[in-house]
Amino acid sequence: MSVNKVILVGRLGKDPETRYTGGGQAVCNFSLATDESFKDRNGERQKRTEWHKIVVWAKQAEIAQQYLKKGSQIYLEGRIQSREWTDKEGQKRTSYEIVATNFRMLGSRAESMAAGARSSAPAGGFDHEAPAPPADDQAGPEVTDEDIPF
Repeated sequence: MSVNKVILVGRLGKDPETRYTGGGQAVCNFSLATDESFKDRNGERQKRTEWHKIVVWAKQAEIAQQYLKKGSQIYLEGRIQSREWTDKEGQKRTSYEIVATNFRMLGSRAESMAAGARSSAPAGGFDHEAPAPPADDQAGPEVTDEDIPF
């Protein structure tokens, strides 16, 4: 038995790019950053960022193109896949990518509204929520837990 499963939570490094195969199937690519914090030997806090190449196919690709933007925070499930090719100098190269099978946007509804994003979810239960806008943007009045009706 073997398992090839990846779970990532991170932010998009660029807007998704979608293209279509000769057969008309959508394929969407974007980069996802994940961060790790740790203390070094001197006890100082360090932060390391890993960048992941993400590939999404079919209907999920179209949803990604429509709702995801640079900076969006998402939860993603998928599998690792390697791709081999020969470069211009004749050297064999290998790259690794995550083929996403499922993803969900993270954040709050208020953040998505402040970012000017659409708040309706597509069929299939995909929750569209966007990241918070930069701190220097003008935002509306502060909302507390008591203001939320649920």
